[in-house]
Amino acid sequence: MIQNNTENTTNSLNKKTEAWSGRFNEPVAELVKRYTASVGFDKRLAEFDIQGSIAHAQMLGAQGIIAAQDVSAIEHGLAEILAEIQSGKFEWLLDLEDVHLNIEKHLTDKIGDAGKRLHTGRSRNDQIATDVRLWLRATTDDMITGIRKLQTSILDLAEMHFDTIMPGFTHLQVAQPVTFGHHLMAYFEMLQRDVARFEDCRKRINRLPLGAAALAGTSYPIDREMVAKTLGFDGVCENSLDAVSDRDFAIEFTFASSLVMTHLSRFSEELILWSSPRYAFVDIADRFCTGSSIMPQKKNPDVPELVRGKTGRVTGHLVALLTLMKAQPLAYNKDNQEDKEPLFDTADTLLVTLEIYADMLRGITVKKDNMRQAAAEGFATATDLADYLVKKGLAFRDAHEAVALAVRYAIDKGCDLSDLSLAELQKFNPMIDSGVYEVLTLEGSLASRNHIGGTAPNQVKAAIARARK
Repeated sequence: MIQNNTENTTNSLNKKTEAWSGRFNEPVAELVKRYTASVGFDKRLAEFDIQGSIAHAQMLGAQGIIAAQDVSAIEHGLAEILAEIQSGKFEWLLDLEDVHLNIEKHLTDKIGDAGKRLHTGRSRNDQIATDVRLWLRATTDDMITGIRKLQTSILDLAEMHFDTIMPGFTHLQVAQPVTFGHHLMAYFEMLQRDVARFEDCRKRINRLPLGAAALAGTSYPIDREMVAKTLGFDGVCENSLDAVSDRDFAIEFTFASSLVMTHLSRFSEELILWSSPRYAFVDIADRFCTGSSIMPQKKNPDVPELVRGKTGRVTGHLVALLTLMKAQPLAYNKDNQEDKEPLFDTADTLLVTLEIYADMLRGITVKKDNMRQAAAEGFATATDLADYLVKKGLAFRDAHEAVALAVRYAIDKGCDLSDLSLAELQKFNPMIDSGVYEVLTLEGSLASRNHIGGTAPNQVKAAIARARK
């Protein structure tokens, strides 16, 4: 079923720049060209566009839709174009609107009529959906690698501080003592879920839209499964309307990215607080900070502040994509051109954030003494005293009330619970004996939480070991 060589010259890309120009009586206005062109940003998909085109051409040849010599010419021509693009020699033309038409026109200039046959059995609608999925699949793999590197930095720091005591907070008030390693491992767990989300999202990205053509499929005897296998897709999109109009995969990727940024924003907020003189828990290496143009003493935590700020940017892209899709009828609409810039910027922002964050954590200096002093000042072992009384046989609510009264007494006296004498403590409950002071130590509090997920140092070491695997 070799395609006829006869081409309508009014539709030829050699004669007109637009693939549809025979339909129109006047050229597109220059302002409209600039407004509707996407080549300025979608040219980054060129490698994937060529990859998809080669697989499509090979399928057309295998199915007898185009001749073998045309397939060979297309393969060689596209390989040359890819080399030109990679070397920066390729000239991108605004008149050709997008990455697809730029490459197709250049291919036709190189190899003649064979280049015109490449688009047989496909549309730019299924072509762009395929390009974006190929790019996003590779980007998702890069994202997972970036998260893993950050997790490694977290584990390295946590291992150094598996028993470093710090106050744990709720409502930003001192709650109970924890270890710094345990605190860091909370972020490891968040990122572990992020990896799982990207892995799961990748499954839905990895479906082939090509073959859906404009919206209804094609009358040519194509083999979509062959193309899917060639390009490494897990399968094909099974409804042609959905295949060309679906952007769920892009929204899902952006959601997963915005959640990673949210986790890193929370971490950044803590680093900002902890590096301030009021906390003085950590020092961030100078290479991640800047000074003030007027105040010579300042050291500003610019990187974590920018991470916190860029989180709003990525979340904004998620809202933009959701809004983009919310009122679109089936099937493809020009609106979908607006999916790429927020998607590209989301990926670019998160990838560089992951890279810089992994490096920044390697430059963190922990001020152990300040952390310990803060944990000792906030009645962090009050719950341990209540638990001590419960183990003596007192009902928890009664123990809670007794300890609350003891804390109020200690506040009035200006000391910690562990500074009260045994006689003073026994005023609040006579069951208290001299063994209470072991309970009131920070080390004793940590050691008592000796279960999976607890902050006992040996449990933190075990959690790090499990995470290393």
